[in-house]
Amino acid sequence: MKFRVIHPQTSNQAQSPVRVVEQTTSREVGWINRYLDREYVRRLADTNLRIYAHNLLHFVRWWESVHHTGDVGEGDLTESTLLDYVRFQSSRQPRPSGSTINDRVAVADRALRNEFPDAPCQIARGFHQPFLRRRPMGLGRPRVAMSRLRVKAAKRNILPLSVEEVARFWSSFRTARDLAIVGLMLLQGLRSAEVLSLNRDDVLLSEAQLRVRGKGNKLRFLPLAPETTQLLNHYLRLERPDPCTAALFVSLKGPARGARMTPAGLRSLFRYHRRTTGIQLGNPHRFRHTFASDMLRAGMSLPALMQLMGHADIQTTLHYVQVTPQDVYLQYARAVAQHLRPLPRISS
Repeated sequence: MKFRVIHPQTSNQAQSPVRVVEQTTSREVGWINRYLDREYVRRLADTNLRIYAHNLLHFVRWWESVHHTGDVGEGDLTESTLLDYVRFQSSRQPRPSGSTINDRVAVADRALRNEFPDAPCQIARGFHQPFLRRRPMGLGRPRVAMSRLRVKAAKRNILPLSVEEVARFWSSFRTARDLAIVGLMLLQGLRSAEVLSLNRDDVLLSEAQLRVRGKGNKLRFLPLAPETTQLLNHYLRLERPDPCTAALFVSLKGPARGARMTPAGLRSLFRYHRRTTGIQLGNPHRFRHTFASDMLRAGMSLPALMQLMGHADIQTTLHYVQVTPQDVYLQYARAVAQHLRPLPRISS
């Protein structure tokens, strides 16, 4: 029995556009799709729905290998169900990362609890971490709570690109469209999905502003740097086909000329330039991280950077705060130069 994720065309506004079905019979996996429908009604973004669907696809494939069916009954669930799933993943080669295992387990746990609210709690000694949960409005002392079942994940550590790497990667681009795309990531901190979802009327060059729809379809206005304004102006005047769709960045040639640029096209673009420049870390999110690091080094406050990056929680912004050895040296040299404490005299 095999399963897969499909994207059927449906007019039902209360049904998720992403479904998990049995491959040969096209029969839906009911408990998974009911969870996806719930998240869709909650206005979860389609990108997140696809991620959830693929995580649950991995779980149902493991479940079928053990129970020989994709259906789950409440009597089949035990306190160690998710622990068995973690053990299965840890035995695979190549071994998935801790964050990947935690994401899969968390989605499976929520989907199973949505279908079976009275199912046994997942308990595994050593896999739960205590944390302090704040009271509403910060009133009273926080209480100790336990996390869901999770494994230890490596600390996220993404270093920004160096000045030389950015210059080398930048010089490999030839079209005004590609330079504008990289400029929005490097000078404005946009995500790749945000760049692709931009429309022509989102660019307000006369006001030096950009209207961006981020995660969860949240709208934010960003100030445009003069360099970004110049890049966008060159692209709009020189290369953008006329007529074309409402999209800002479109295909410049071929049968899809004038159509919105696809995620696959963007990945292919960066893959080509990574190969030609030899900069293996030159991906869209690395440019976004470089932007955040540059803003922090320039003295921008975390709340302001949080607004620019489109983060809902300042803790997410803190992930971008990385202290490099160069930063440590510069701050040490600056502190020593102040001569806060006089040096003791050395007798000859």
